[in-house]
Amino acid sequence: MKKLLLIAFALSLYCHSFAQTTSPTKAPYDSVLAKKLGADQYGMKKYVMAFLKAGPHRLTDSVAREKLQAAHLKNIGRLVAEGKLIIAGPFLDDQSIRGIFIFNVETVEEARKLTETDPAIQAGSLIMELHPWYGSAALMEVVPIHKTIQAKSIAD
Repeated sequence: MKKLLLIAFALSLYCHSFAQTTSPTKAPYDSVLAKKLGADQYGMKKYVMAFLKAGPHRLTDSVAREKLQAAHLKNIGRLVAEGKLIIAGPFLDDQSIRGIFIFNVETVEEARKLTETDPAIQAGSLIMELHPWYGSAALMEVVPIHKTIQAKSIAD
């Protein structure tokens, strides 16, 4: 009986210690990082999300289309370097919504001014649908992390 109790006790200790190491724990609050990222008390902040949609003027000439795409990507790179754009990417299906941007600005008007610098918007190849959005301030860390895993720039 003592042996059985000892085994049960050892098993319960093992299970207890395993449960502690695998259960999720709340990370300690980092007020310095929260302030750096512009987080509110919930770890969130305001952004503007843009849906890039096919515009009324689609280029049929492949050389002109490639040149416009290169200018569009260069503009994306500039906005990222300025800290105004934190997420950008195309959708992989052939729909009217071509991609998304998440701007690091608080108002739709600020985002609208930024979209007006895009050569594809200027050419009418794309249009932007802008929406205020509330999301995790941790998104601000995407660009620095992305730079460490990017072997080649898409804009080059």
